[in-house]
Amino acid sequence: MRTNIIIVYGILISLLVSCKTQNLLVDKNEVVDMKPFFFDNTYQYKIEKDDKISISVWGEDSYSVGSVYGIYNSNEVYGKWLLVDANGNIEIPRIGTTNVLGKTIPELKEILKNNLKEWLLYPVVDVKVLNKEITILGEVRNPNTILVDKDHNTLLEIVSKAGGFEFYANLKSIKVLRQNGENVYVANIDLTNAVDILNQNIQLHPGDIIIVPSKKNKEFDKRISTIIPFTTTVSAAAIIMGLF
Repeated sequence: MRTNIIIVYGILISLLVSCKTQNLLVDKNEVVDMKPFFFDNTYQYKIEKDDKISISVWGEDSYSVGSVYGIYNSNEVYGKWLLVDANGNIEIPRIGTTNVLGKTIPELKEILKNNLKEWLLYPVVDVKVLNKEITILGEVRNPNTILVDKDHNTLLEIVSKAGGFEFYANLKSIKVLRQNGENVYVANIDLTNAVDILNQNIQLHPGDIIIVPSKKNKEFDKRISTIIPFTTTVSAAAIIMGLF
């Protein structure tokens, strides 16, 4: 019996020493600037290089690209979109080369309406960015890149679209990465803080990346279950205590 206990202890110690998680951006001493993540009700997405844009003009297919008014809606599968090139330009039917870099959707709509008035009396125009997306990685059921139509999305909304958190999700140390030009900002979110949940459930922008790390005992649980099947850290400890 004593020999069995020594063997089990030896195995557990080796497991604890070798347990390493694959969590990203984990730093206990990090200093996080949350200002870039404060809620902004005036925020609007601005068109960037490599964006895919569809243009819809009601009743005028010859002016449209991937029209939402047509038989086939704007869809990347059909290739019905305009790519914003390295100079921030797109080629619009009839209108020609147009710089759209840094424009909001309402601003681009107005530009198109004013240009189309040369041929149409009352142009009805819609513009859509097809690749507005938020990426979520780590301990969620369906890690994925999620397409979003609206500008204002919250952290919990995107988590729900990814199927919710997995059992081992570390809700105290969720990371959100946001790039603004050459600067990359990182937010550290603690969703266990019920008092501050409104500030922790931050507003996300298209292009943000969410990383949900795992709890430290995940690898240990996985390793111990290969020796004592169907156990967790707690149940394994109970089994060990029962050996005395």
